[in-house]
Amino acid sequence: MPTDADFGERLESQTAAYLDRIDDCVALLPRALDEYASDGPYRETVDEIAAIESECDGLVREITGTITNAGPDDIGLLNTRINFNESALLDFYKELDVVANHTERIVREVVMMRPDADGDSFRDMREMAGRIVEMVTVLGDVVEGFVRGLARSDTTETLTEGIEAIRGLESECDELRNDAIATAFADDAVDQPLVYRELAILLDELANTIEDLTDRMVVIASKEPGIVTEADPEADGE
Repeated sequence: MPTDADFGERLESQTAAYLDRIDDCVALLPRALDEYASDGPYRETVDEIAAIESECDGLVREITGTITNAGPDDIGLLNTRINFNESALLDFYKELDVVANHTERIVREVVMMRPDADGDSFRDMREMAGRIVEMVTVLGDVVEGFVRGLARSDTTETLTEGIEAIRGLESECDELRNDAIATAFADDAVDQPLVYRELAILLDELANTIEDLTDRMVVIASKEPGIVTEADPEADGE
């Protein structure tokens, strides 16, 4: 018979493996853009992203199955945080899966739209991709701590620093998005500025999704004293 620890450890292990593949997927985004700009083997990288995205779909189904198929005896008293937050947690994993899905969509849109890579707008988008990779790296640590906090009643997880870092990187993406769009429309030499606008917005939506995941964790953690997601305002005043 599975024990409380078995369930929590299985969820943590599955989540860690899933996050690793999401990180692998997003890490290929800047490479795909660089290869496109240099007329390199970007189509092969796009196919690699698509393959990892499909793998991520399978991994997240396993995770949600672990949660939905577990009865009270499987979850046990040690994992009541998961039991109480089951619906919100399933929605969280569904949103997390959007990260890999959207990464694949971006690179496929680049292949279809064929933007000119020799310009400031494309370089701004390449910088956005780099910031997004940083966001996902931090997100992996934050999510692992979040799930660990839910799965273990005897631990306290502090996620504040990672969440603030993600929010800061998302703000940088906003600025790069605005620069990419403004430059495209200000330069008469740019033939199709709407292409850059569309791609910059897609990249921004990916960054927004990552930040939204931190918001979801904050909401869930607000009912769980063992998970700290916001800085103590009184500490700032000391």
